[in-house]
Amino acid sequence: MTYSIVARDPATGQLGVGAQTHFFGVGTLLPWAEPGVGAVATQAFVNVDFGPRGLELLRAGVPAPSTVDLLVAGDPDSGYRQLGVVDARGSVGMHTGESCAPQAASARGRQVAVQGNMLATPEVCQAALSAFESAGGELADRLLAGLQAAEGAGGDVRGSQSAALLVVSGRRGPAPWNEVVTDLRVDDHPDPLAELSRLLPRSRAFGAVGGVMFTRGLTLGAFEGVEPDELDEHLGALASAAEVIGPDNREADFWRAVLLARAGRSREAADLFADVVAFRPALLRFAQGLAPLGFLDDEALAAITVHVGERA
Repeated sequence: MTYSIVARDPATGQLGVGAQTHFFGVGTLLPWAEPGVGAVATQAFVNVDFGPRGLELLRAGVPAPSTVDLLVAGDPDSGYRQLGVVDARGSVGMHTGESCAPQAASARGRQVAVQGNMLATPEVCQAALSAFESAGGELADRLLAGLQAAEGAGGDVRGSQSAALLVVSGRRGPAPWNEVVTDLRVDDHPDPLAELSRLLPRSRAFGAVGGVMFTRGLTLGAFEGVEPDELDEHLGALASAAEVIGPDNREADFWRAVLLARAGRSREAADLFADVVAFRPALLRFAQGLAPLGFLDDEALAAITVHVGERA
């Protein structure tokens, strides 16, 4: 009982699902995606098996339309189901059972399918498709634009409660968990799409922070192999992330201070770290605890702590 979008981005190969419903935790039931394989949205009186079984068929090379046919044929209650599937080649399969609760509707575009039931009006799906196809940005942005348009057209007749956004890359490899681009779930919220809109840029910002934290040679290990351009790129990414995250969370600034100290830019590191510690004094002790782990040597630790006492 929801509306959803499954899509492939022709430019990047990314695959994704976006959904909203008046039910708790839609993200645990509806969206399924595997990098370089496909994406599935299973809904209405949901058969969760359609998710993993659909991906299994897609992984074996079965096209999206045939995958839908096989899933529906094997389900005696398929009349109550709704399903949208897109594969890694961009073909689309859809099913809306004759017993889905009204209003039930669907819409199909190039490498995208929209489906919904218990809708305020049948136009909800077409509104989502039009907005998705005209939106710019990455696949996650376009999925969100489609969901917002669907809500603007009336959405779920019962209202809204939960939403989800799942995007994976088009690369198929041995470590699919490294190819998840976006995985956001709002399980219970008065305005779940507004919350998704808030979380999406923050998710990207924290992804940038994590990208620096876990890059060996930047915050850990030998620093000598880090080129100046690479250093500036990561410092810039952390500064941009700090702006998006906002002043209530100094994670990005903390790691930017660490990186500046490791690069020998002592004055910049000290000024930034003093500001961070003024916001949260316990971070001084945290930095001191990181030093023995290889993140900071004695010189770098001294660089980021030298002005803390003066600024306190």
